[in-house]
Amino acid sequence: MSIGRAWGADAPVVILVNARGLLLADPTRCVGCQRCELACTEFNDGRAQPSVARIKVDRNLNFGPEGPGDVRGTQGSWGIGLFQPDTCRQCPHPVPCATACPANAIQADPETRARVVNAAQCTGCRLCLRACPWNMMSFDDESGKATKCFLCHGRPKCVEACPSGALRLVPWRDVTHEAGLRTAVLPAIPPEAVKGCIECHVGG
Repeated sequence: MSIGRAWGADAPVVILVNARGLLLADPTRCVGCQRCELACTEFNDGRAQPSVARIKVDRNLNFGPEGPGDVRGTQGSWGIGLFQPDTCRQCPHPVPCATACPANAIQADPETRARVVNAAQCTGCRLCLRACPWNMMSFDDESGKATKCFLCHGRPKCVEACPSGALRLVPWRDVTHEAGLRTAVLPAIPPEAVKGCIECHVGG
């Protein structure tokens, strides 16, 4: 065995980078105007269509971790009536949506390091939507492509559009454990992605 093989020179390259920033929402300041959703789609899609927005605003009413449906509620058995601006958690490695993508279409943006969907590579299979534990992926039926928050190249339009200051761009930290999962996920991981993760996730 060569010294290169002994040191793992032929192992798959695994890129472990985290986003430079993260969107945080304060539900106590949200007025439910949904301007953030409009700003998101107008900037990214050229049209006002909240259904494909990468930020999602719902009212935490009659829903909660123990209540029926538990769509996005996280406070109390029956909810507390606050509007809940929900944002992508910019997950650390292994990123669920990117890991599930069989076309390797979800990649790190060179400016923000946030994962962004490369529309040219996306096949519209929707596996990433099923893989996100917080239901933060969106799907554009018009283009047949998945979409997700990539922080608008470092200047999130939702933050700029918010009239009440409920949204902030802050330095990245892992917030994936600060709230329970919204949905049970069973992502199908492509074989090539499994090979790429063996080195750092399976001990020798």
